[in-house]
Amino acid sequence: MGKGEARSKRFEDHAYVLDYLPQGKMGRRWESFRAEPLVQLIGESFFTLLEATPRAGFTVSPCERVYVGKEAFREKISHIIGRIEFNDLTVAARNELPIVVEEIVMKDEQKFIEFFNTAQALTPRMHSLELIPGIGKKYAWAILDVREKELFTSFQDVREKTEIPDPAKLIVKRILEELSKQSKYRLFVRSP
Repeated sequence: MGKGEARSKRFEDHAYVLDYLPQGKMGRRWESFRAEPLVQLIGESFFTLLEATPRAGFTVSPCERVYVGKEAFREKISHIIGRIEFNDLTVAARNELPIVVEEIVMKDEQKFIEFFNTAQALTPRMHSLELIPGIGKKYAWAILDVREKELFTSFQDVREKTEIPDPAKLIVKRILEELSKQSKYRLFVRSP
């Protein structure tokens, strides 16, 4: 894949609803009140936080998966207003975030198992596996030893072969960390 191809496919096709604001929301000090209905979303592929306007006559529910891509007609989303940061999320959206991220991780288990199977060293002293909360050098070496013999096939497989308590929950924790603060290294979340 060329450099241009990698850069061009950075848009989300589907997203999950974090919060629906039928009356809009109050902006920051220097912004005015936005009276149109708003939806706060998290993208399924790159965990991009988005704000959008729903189509007239449609409502959405928290945790609902909606199409937000550019290729086809969006049934429930009229247009994407833009990307937002973690601090722009409503309290309700922040409360839904861990639930939705866990759902995305569990639905796309193979993507995250591939991470365990292919993760590389970041520096001579640090491996990207060590960026996952709860995985230090001991577990990182256990993962590397096991995958040298055979690749992992599921979260259960990772748990059984390395004794990591709950690899899926650790991945969710890392994604939430990347969303909520600036990280030098981003493993799963699209860079701002």
